[in-house]
Amino acid sequence: MVRPRVRGEIAGHGLSLTDFGGMAVQVDPEVLELAVSPMCLETADVILVTVKSGDTGEIAELINRHARAGVKVVSLQNGLSNAQDLTQALPAFDVRAGMVPFNVVPMGQGGFHRATSGDIVIGAGRSDLGDLLTVPHLLTSESRDIEGIQWGKFLINLNNALNALSGMTLQEQLRDRGWRRLMADQWQEAHRVLRKHGITPVSTTPVSIGAIPWILRLPTPLFTRIAASMLTIDAQAHTSMALDLMAHRTTEIDALQGLVVQMGHDLNVPTPINEMIAEVVRTAEVAAEGLPNVTVKAIRDELAQK
Repeated sequence: MVRPRVRGEIAGHGLSLTDFGGMAVQVDPEVLELAVSPMCLETADVILVTVKSGDTGEIAELINRHARAGVKVVSLQNGLSNAQDLTQALPAFDVRAGMVPFNVVPMGQGGFHRATSGDIVIGAGRSDLGDLLTVPHLLTSESRDIEGIQWGKFLINLNNALNALSGMTLQEQLRDRGWRRLMADQWQEAHRVLRKHGITPVSTTPVSIGAIPWILRLPTPLFTRIAASMLTIDAQAHTSMALDLMAHRTTEIDALQGLVVQMGHDLNVPTPINEMIAEVVRTAEVAAEGLPNVTVKAIRDELAQK
């Protein structure tokens, strides 16, 4: 099930899939079934949920109404509560949490570009769904610690807001030591909150969770060399939150920095950096003027005044 705008693009231009490694696949629209009606869920054997966090309740209601009981439902969404919300709303379904480590840039005219590396991980279940979802150029594996993996990705996703505020591409932002230092401080603050809640994040990179802030603070030439072994990022990459602000859409800040602030408040753990970032993003949403191009210095100055 796709949005009418996306169906119109693909119907008119076909589906064009590219990635950071040079993959280029063109799919004729005539071989695709692109439905905008939830009635298509009636014949689905597997449902991949990719809507924003705020739309999870609505899609759960549609699945409950139209899909067959027992169908596999996989949440490929940012945030930690989506799979839990789906499980609660869909007791008759096989709901799995999932983690997508890469980002996809919509190029227009039916084109979608995978701009960073990594493979999908989903929760293990009664049947081997990972093999079914694995396709050429994209591996899907299963894990019995999907929650830990999601929390590890959650920490990485906190950079979504910083990238959006910077107005830079992801590659440019990560080459800027000032933004990396802010990312490291934010990471440590959030990790402290998770530890207080008894949560152990699992790294989605070859580097341990605790070492990542240290790596982010390294001089840029050394950081670049180490980061190249952890993640491939091409020049077109922006985070999903940056794309949302560009398109004047509501972001998922409440499911990221907002969640850190709430969890910190629950146990009286200060979270000034995450709180500040959340406030700036919400201001940018209200302004609806695209990327705000905020500087690290402006954020630091505002933090110093609190």
